[in-house]
Amino acid sequence: MADVDTDLESFRAEARHWLEENFPTGLANDAAAAQAAMGGGGELTDDQQLWKQRMAAKGWGAPTWPTRWGGGGLANAQGRVLAAEMARIGAYNPVAGMGTSMFGPTLLEYGTEEQIARYIPDIVQGKVRWCQGFSEPGAGSDLASLSTRAEDKGDHFLVNGQKIWTSGGQYADMIFCLVRTDTTKKHEGISFVVFSMRQPGVEVRPIRLIAGHSPFCETFFTDVKVPKENLIGPLGGGWSIAKRLLQHERSGMGGRSGNSSGKVAETPLGVMAKRYVGEDADGRLADADLRTRIIRNDIEQRVVQQTVRRIAEEAKTNAGPSAATSIMKNANMKMLQDKAELTLEVMGNQGLGWEGENFSDEELQAVRGWLSGKAYSIYGGSNEVQSNIIAKRILGLPDITQAA
Repeated sequence: MADVDTDLESFRAEARHWLEENFPTGLANDAAAAQAAMGGGGELTDDQQLWKQRMAAKGWGAPTWPTRWGGGGLANAQGRVLAAEMARIGAYNPVAGMGTSMFGPTLLEYGTEEQIARYIPDIVQGKVRWCQGFSEPGAGSDLASLSTRAEDKGDHFLVNGQKIWTSGGQYADMIFCLVRTDTTKKHEGISFVVFSMRQPGVEVRPIRLIAGHSPFCETFFTDVKVPKENLIGPLGGGWSIAKRLLQHERSGMGGRSGNSSGKVAETPLGVMAKRYVGEDADGRLADADLRTRIIRNDIEQRVVQQTVRRIAEEAKTNAGPSAATSIMKNANMKMLQDKAELTLEVMGNQGLGWEGENFSDEELQAVRGWLSGKAYSIYGGSNEVQSNIIAKRILGLPDITQAA
């Protein structure tokens, strides 16, 4: 154990030195830059582009992926040390996105050598943006009822249908998509394919949300040609692959923390509260009840983070995320929503602005973050769906309909 600890501390020193030498300090705690890196669109600044190139060359955009595909080749423990050192200086992963968090890990499990060689290096280099084609207008929580068709045309499929809530679809280069290849079966009739978002027959319409921005899209497919080699896994095996991919997505959500708006550098809530509400004679937040609720939220955040670490340790002997990610997804999203509510309460009337010079950027983004955060309980599968997974796969409770 001592040798392991020594090795980790040696790696920590190495990572700290490299980050301090290579991370542009002007990007520290720049959440807008991080958002752009994760597929939010817009041109990268010179510093953002430089940081992306350096991390891609090092392989640390996907630190635990195999070096043969451009990854960092780090052990899981080293990956956590790297993340901690990046957080210490306010650095972000410039190649983060659906490619690294969802599709890439899934492809490494289910893809052929040729498919991995074709897609993984470009993901690690941050050259290709990916989006997800799962939900449909008539197939949300009951995803297995999806109707987007992929007809067999010999050497290719012809895809027709519609997807909804396609995150970053207007910016994406590629999509990983669930399609129906057999109409006589429900789950077994679904396949997993990938194809270009830039080809004829793909139409994307951004959806303007209540918070004023358009992170999601409607996506329409009309006679989209998909080569057979773009089928991931076996024909009709898409449902199993999709479940695995969603575990990776929920694993990421379970560990998400920080600013609810995702656009401005976070001020710790307790410090912010003192600025708006004031301090008592002992230097504490003047409102004792509010102080208690802020502390409780901070404790919940720390509990989530520590539990995510514990689950990651327990998963070392397994192939990947377990159903426990559903617990963490629900817990973390609830914590973030509560934090957004507390932030507006702290700001008082200043937390109700939408525009105008009487409100700071921080205040305006807090309102938009609070509104956007209402969807947290739906992302990656609704809270109700996660509760069903928890009940059946973790607690082993009987299905009510079968019990009846």
